[in-house]
Amino acid sequence: MTSTELEGKVAIVTGSSSGIGEQTARRLSELGASVVVNSSSSVEAGTAVSESLPGESIYVQADISDQDQDRALIDTTIDRFGQLDILINNAGWTTVVPHGDLDALTDDIFNKTMQVNVYGTWWLTKAAIPHLKKSDDGNVVTITSIAGVRPVGSSMAYSMAKASLNQMTKLLAKSYGPLRFNAVAPGLVATPWTADWDVLHAAVAASAPVPRSATPDDCAEAALALIRNRYATGQIFVVDGGTTLLQ
Repeated sequence: MTSTELEGKVAIVTGSSSGIGEQTARRLSELGASVVVNSSSSVEAGTAVSESLPGESIYVQADISDQDQDRALIDTTIDRFGQLDILINNAGWTTVVPHGDLDALTDDIFNKTMQVNVYGTWWLTKAAIPHLKKSDDGNVVTITSIAGVRPVGSSMAYSMAKASLNQMTKLLAKSYGPLRFNAVAPGLVATPWTADWDVLHAAVAASAPVPRSATPDDCAEAALALIRNRYATGQIFVVDGGTTLLQ
């Protein structure tokens, strides 16, 4: 079902070949926005998502951890659509490393986690800001994690990275109004990447006040809520079914 609520708006959704990014791109398109679908490597899947959207869309391959590719992603968007109104920072990278095993958290893993999640998001956001300033409601929504507000997550590096993005969101909101910067911080989400995490999904379902894992649509709807509320900025919207209330 399509709408004209976001007609005339242009959105970039990074990491949108599957999961949260795909669903967010789909919902934005259904509401009338022109959408740039992006991934670093899943070209076939990203192209398929773009072609399946109900509204105007293009696919752009870009690895956000590369500054030149960040600039190219923004430039391609402006060349194609002439404007940028919404940036959804969803692209990220992690791998599971037990928090109690510092030796397993190698420098390579630590550096890649920071390079993609923190540096990449920072560089792309900086490149987008001059164009977002031209919008009547330019805004950025970054998908972070409850790992950024609690000492949990797939690795210590991942938790540190997401905490950095939450703080980045607040700092940018404070200093770069009237642009708006918000974050969505999900708990465990049922995506292709967590499809075999049966034990964790079961644990959340057994303990959370809302007894299930989040869905990509839960996260997409949270992003839309922040986009729609034109007075919301600097907010970290926790979407975890009450998981963080337990202890």
